Amino acid sequence: MSDQLEQALEAAFAEATRRYQGRGFQRRVGFGNRPALISVDLANAWTRAGNAFACEHMDDRIIPAMQALLEGFRRYHLPVVHVTTCYEITDRNNINTDMGLWHKKIPVETVNQADSQAWAIDSRIAPIEGELTLIKKRASAFHGTYLGGYLRSAGVDTILVTGVTASACVRETICDGIADGFHTIAVKEAIGDRIPGAVLWNLFDIDAKFADVETVETCLAYLDRVGRTQKAEQPVVA
Repeated sequence: MSDQLEQALEAAFAEATRRYQGRGFQRRVGFGNRPALISVDLANAWTRAGNAFACEHMDDRIIPAMQALLEGFRRYHLPVVHVTTCYEITDRNNINTDMGLWHKKIPVETVNQADSQAWAIDSRIAPIEGELTLIKKRASAFHGTYLGGYLRSAGVDTILVTGVTASACVRETICDGIADGFHTIAVKEAIGDRIPGAVLWNLFDIDAKFADVETVETCLAYLDRVGRTQKAEQPVVA
């Protein structure tokens, strides 16, 4: 993104912030007591160059941010959900396809279930034992999946959402997350998109209406607080 475009967006957001806050928007949902990390579509089709869905700033920003978050979640054995997308019936002429009507807008047929490498989570942030990999068919990680039930059964009240894209699957997941009653946090440096300006605009709008946009640093400090509390609450074995 050019410096000129970024400066123009920041100026527009400064004025929009004044208007929003004057009307009572941009309130804080805050962090809860037990978080889960929801990583949306950070699979090879989105993270590696040359794919139809490839997004910007993977190597220099999003993957390093994810690695830091994963280290924090793993240190305290907190839930991690790696979300990806693929389709079993990718014949666009087959009315029974699991792509629904989405293929009429975007090339979802390129993420074929038979090509496991395309929808596999990027090896740099690959799941480890005890972490869940969830396959979705629609934009939101909640839509038509068991994610909400899984999180509640694990006692989760807060979701830290990362991944791609800010304008679609991440945004839809965030909207459904707060609608389902979770403290919803969008992790600033770990969210990306394909188009210049899409991340800045969507994070601004999400912060105004649907979630708190927080930095990786703030989220890691929160995980440390949760971890210390969790450790203090563990019973002492005589």
